[in-house]
Amino acid sequence: MSGASAHTPAPPMFSRYRWVICALLFFATTINYVDRAVLGVLAPTLVAEFGWSEQDYGVISASFTLAYAIGFLFAGWFIDRVGTRMGYSVYLTIWSFAAAAHALAKSVAGFSLARFVLGLGESGNFPAAVKTVAEWFPKRERALATGIFNAGSNIGAIVAPLLVPWLALTWGWRTAFVVTGLAGLVWLAFWLPVYRRPAEHPKVSRAELALIESDPPDPPVRASWLQLLRFRQTWAFTAGKFLSDSVWWFYLFWFPMFMADRFGVDLRTIGLPMVTVFLLADVGSVSGGWFSSFLMARGWSANGARKTAMLICALCILPVVFAPHVEGQWVAVWLIGLAAAAHQGFSANLFTLTSDMFPRAAVASVVGIGGFAGAMGGFFMNLGAGWLREHTGSYAAMFIMAGCAYLAALLVIHLLAPRLEPARLDAPAGTQA
Repeated sequence: MSGASAHTPAPPMFSRYRWVICALLFFATTINYVDRAVLGVLAPTLVAEFGWSEQDYGVISASFTLAYAIGFLFAGWFIDRVGTRMGYSVYLTIWSFAAAAHALAKSVAGFSLARFVLGLGESGNFPAAVKTVAEWFPKRERALATGIFNAGSNIGAIVAPLLVPWLALTWGWRTAFVVTGLAGLVWLAFWLPVYRRPAEHPKVSRAELALIESDPPDPPVRASWLQLLRFRQTWAFTAGKFLSDSVWWFYLFWFPMFMADRFGVDLRTIGLPMVTVFLLADVGSVSGGWFSSFLMARGWSANGARKTAMLICALCILPVVFAPHVEGQWVAVWLIGLAAAAHQGFSANLFTLTSDMFPRAAVASVVGIGGFAGAMGGFFMNLGAGWLREHTGSYAAMFIMAGCAYLAALLVIHLLAPRLEPARLDAPAGTQA
């Protein structure tokens, strides 16, 4: 026996190490959302301290989403080429330092710059995470794995209103940005030594590797953005992200402002409403991903399972249009919470469409293109929300758009990809069925 084999323990007969990788994706996404949610939690405090108008806050918020959109154009391409291990590390380092740098800002321009760099860094999270899921999970488990890591976005949005007010009230709002920002570096200390591709990982058993690789092999293709844009499958995902992500950005950045304006909620009392909304969203993320996987396990096609789950989610979102008109604070919270839960169920299945329709080598690039569209939707929504609030004194128009966007998104997806047929990147786009 060689010295190397004598000191390297053999993996168990059947391992489940893919779920360890999924847990790391969950924690990275949690940190990602804590860092972007800090500004929203502190918004009423910062508005009072700096005298920002609604349009000022809209510009600051839109700076993040604009950079997030621009970053997505490059993130998927970069991660497809350098791999998830190094790509994730680069992006998380950038966003961690950018998040902490908010503590140095003193003006609208300063906060806008910090938000812009944060958006560039955070744009790498979802392309890297979705590509990792495609590498580590067979198709029948990907919606569930995506739902689990995507639930980190809701946990992050829960942690932020619990942790940030305490940090801000105890040591000041600048400390809140520093502590939450630099927490991402702790994650790197686990990711770098742990992550390898499944076939190269010493803790993955042969049985687990066979499960991970049980789908038919992907064609050996390498597609550029311009090639991917020729396929209607790309546009189906992109349209879905543009219409649905704009609503999520609205909830993330404007929910505390809405609660403060409509019901007089402040920094000391925003925690429980935000926790409720995003805890419900957490349940929706896992449930939405589980439901389509459940249907597929019972013989449903990916097309039928994904779209049925997305339709149910879209219908559950419709009642949110009444949120600005109800009298009770908690009625509004529950309406928005139901919509947030359904959004995340919709999103878990939407992300999974990329690995249903594209080979692994192209997944991060497609997610990057769709992420760009989703962030641009958020950019316009943030600017529009600030303008509408300042000029109409109402949030009604935003909630009407929030309620109707998902049915529109599903309709466009179905028209462009009626059977979720795979994009044949090795053939001319015009030959696609």
